Amino acid sequence: MKELLYLKDDQLKDLIEKLFVSYRETFSDSKKVLDKYSIGLAHHKVIHLLSMYKGISISELLKRLKVTKQSLNRVLKDLIKLDIITFKKDEQDTRIKHVFLNEKGEKIFNEVFDQQKKRIYNALLNSSSEEVINFDNVLSKIING
Repeated sequence: MKELLYLKDDQLKDLIEKLFVSYRETFSDSKKVLDKYSIGLAHHKVIHLLSMYKGISISELLKRLKVTKQSLNRVLKDLIKLDIITFKKDEQDTRIKHVFLNEKGEKIFNEVFDQQKKRIYNALLNSSSEEVINFDNVLSKIING
């Protein structure tokens, strides 16, 4: 553990490359499913968030994705055409729209998740409990800056 106190740039570059490659591989596993429905990574990000935060508002979705309204609108229009999402106006403030995956959207999410789950599950299964907990803690620290 002491060697981590003296991380060199080459070691950090190696870690960043591993993060990049693990991200790439995790998402390439589900590429066939995405292609089957003619959707891309941007669509998948929205579908993923809608599965995690059922009924999320458009403004909250924008914050979580860190994209422009124009970018999100393009993706949402595609998902509407593919009949994957539904909207519901807020009961207190009708200017606010909540977005949900419909049955088809849930089916697509589950197909993608099943593909991604295999790689992640195998990695976690072949790791000790301590490694999994430490990995989760490190990822959280990376995310939270």
